[in-house]
Amino acid sequence: MHERSGGFPGDRSRTPSTVAQLGEFGLIRELTSRLTSTPAVRIGPGDDAAVVTAPDRRVVATTDVLLEGRHFRRDWSTAYDVGRKAAAQNLADIAAMGAVPSALLLGLVVPPELAANWPTELMDGIHDEAQVASAAVVGGDVVGGDTITVAITALGDLRNRAPVTRGGARPGDTVAVTGWLGWSAAGQAILSRGFRSPRAFVEAHRRPEPPYHAGPAAAELGATAMIDVSDGLLADLGHIADASRVRIDVRSADLDVPAQMSDIGQAVGTDPLHWVLTGGEDHAIAATFPPAAKLPARWRKIGEVVAPTAPASPAAQPGTAQVTVDGAAWDKAAGWQHFGAGGSGG
Repeated sequence: MHERSGGFPGDRSRTPSTVAQLGEFGLIRELTSRLTSTPAVRIGPGDDAAVVTAPDRRVVATTDVLLEGRHFRRDWSTAYDVGRKAAAQNLADIAAMGAVPSALLLGLVVPPELAANWPTELMDGIHDEAQVASAAVVGGDVVGGDTITVAITALGDLRNRAPVTRGGARPGDTVAVTGWLGWSAAGQAILSRGFRSPRAFVEAHRRPEPPYHAGPAAAELGATAMIDVSDGLLADLGHIADASRVRIDVRSADLDVPAQMSDIGQAVGTDPLHWVLTGGEDHAIAATFPPAAKLPARWRKIGEVVAPTAPASPAAQPGTAQVTVDGAAWDKAAGWQHFGAGGSGG
């Protein structure tokens, strides 16, 4: 963490109960004391900047921002949950490029009156999720503000492989996915109705479990295009279709809709297939492979890449006209839109 002047005034007469009482430098000490390192980190928190090795001489980088009330709610998720989720969504992006995560940086905005243990529990979650991916938190910044904002930057190493982008899919390729689809959306539906079970779906919403190992493994086995499913399967496949100038057809019969998800859908009046096709924040990985390629373990074939159809109208959501389900256009929302009406509140 980079220490800057102008921190919150501290009250050292008693154990700090708020961020304001802890003070900026005290908060930084609390956060950095919870961190561990990895062999890739040469200089960690405490200096003007961190130093992370880049054996490949290229660095894969990504960043995401979580805003309270739009991306998470404190009455639904603990600080630890938010930390796990914030780290996971960035680490998944690294894996979806075919890279191995190496380091995370944290930018944190917190109100002065926030309980002092909230940011430390957040850091515990970020640290633990980073460890799952064999990465380390190497620095960041904290400032005071009105709304809790968590910004994560993740770095990764390609290990001498070419990056797998969204633009390599070709007609005839197999479309496959690994990881969960629709579980987070089902969990959000449960929480939005005031329930806390079935717990597996609620936990999937609070703490996604991306298949980090699957991205580099798919790259090694010849994946032609790849993406982290963060905004919804159809929306994210639409990004591949756009970048590759192809059409993608998804076969609904090949998608996994667990019986318990069907039960939840019946209870709340939602077709569970809608969650699987459009629900975001599971951070599964979708990829295309050459038609003769043997799919890696735990990947499920869900469709194929075909030649593009006529260009979509200018008013169409980007990519969606080039993604079909069972050969037909999907006439509902294809996934999360960051500047659309409302927010996930997840």
